Amino acid sequence: MEHYQICTNCVMDTSDPSIAFDAKGVCDNCNGFYKHVLPHWHPNETSRAMFQKLVDKIKSESRNKPHDSILGLSGGPDSSWMLHLVITEFGLRPLVFHVDGGWDTSAAVNNIKVMVDKLGLDLYTEVIDWQEMRDFQLAFFKAGTSNVDHPQDHAFVAAQYKFTKKYNIRYILNGGNYSTECIRTPTLWQYYGTDMSFINDVRKQFGTSKMESYPWSGILYHKVYLRYIKGVRVVKPLNYLPYIKEIAIDTLSKTYGWQALPQKHFESRLTKFIEGYWNPTRFGNDIRRVQFSSLIVTGQMTREDALKKLESAPYDPSTIDEEFEYVANKLEISVDELKHYHQMPKKYFRDYKNREWFFNFGARVMHLMGLERAMKR
Repeated sequence: MEHYQICTNCVMDTSDPSIAFDAKGVCDNCNGFYKHVLPHWHPNETSRAMFQKLVDKIKSESRNKPHDSILGLSGGPDSSWMLHLVITEFGLRPLVFHVDGGWDTSAAVNNIKVMVDKLGLDLYTEVIDWQEMRDFQLAFFKAGTSNVDHPQDHAFVAAQYKFTKKYNIRYILNGGNYSTECIRTPTLWQYYGTDMSFINDVRKQFGTSKMESYPWSGILYHKVYLRYIKGVRVVKPLNYLPYIKEIAIDTLSKTYGWQALPQKHFESRLTKFIEGYWNPTRFGNDIRRVQFSSLIVTGQMTREDALKKLESAPYDPSTIDEEFEYVANKLEISVDELKHYHQMPKKYFRDYKNREWFFNFGARVMHLMGLERAMKR
């Protein structure tokens, strides 16, 4: 890195090679939030009334169905808080599903169980064939990019649309939100998980499984066909309602016996390994910068607190050998082989076939239409 610079407002820095700063040293992530998101995001009584109107519409259209919507529950704070709100405060009847990709932590399993039990819900579970998942994830380790989580991420998205189609549901409740995710992860750190050109090229070069039962969903299927032909609508309740992360976690813990996770997305043992150790030490990508920066600009964390937390490694050095052993054993390879993938020459999604131009074009169109205000770049 020729010149190091960190934003004077958040904690994003030049570990993101696409970052840009203004004359005051404020990064484009912050300026984008203040210009494009904040003026349109007001989680107050007015937006609550707007959401209530939408809820009434959902209920009216689904009166004779067993479920009026669908909600994916990971056991993390976003989906858990969303489930709590839409049921206890708005009386929706979502089909609640979970995708078991083979890496769930005990805390995530607990969080799903205690909420489903206390709310009296049925849980629909999609269990991904482990040998297919194992082969798919090994292919991404061998590819050398930072996108090792793609096999899990794609399965989560595709299974959601699979359930939507199977049960003829028109409303998808999505936990995406501005409160904790308004600063988007740089594309070079985390590429689009539904670019089938990229996925298929990695599988062709490094995979061996035919992946006959794994769920797939290309961008045109769920962004165009389902939404504009079948009329499926994605709703993000947390953008209408106040969502303060610490308050949500405290409420979930007291109400359900919900267990807090050490970091966002750590519902998965593999994600914990990848985002906590693999990518920071292999690529210099500390995802906490993105997560903390979102909390900073939304007033939930001070920049000073974030900088203090960043002084500590995102992983526990005393247990990393155990983590290597666990992941290697799970993937049925040796620890030495896994460490080889960690030390091999770095690759990026642009080293493989991809449709980045198409995704970027779609993102710009959605931004211009006001459908997506927090831009990924």
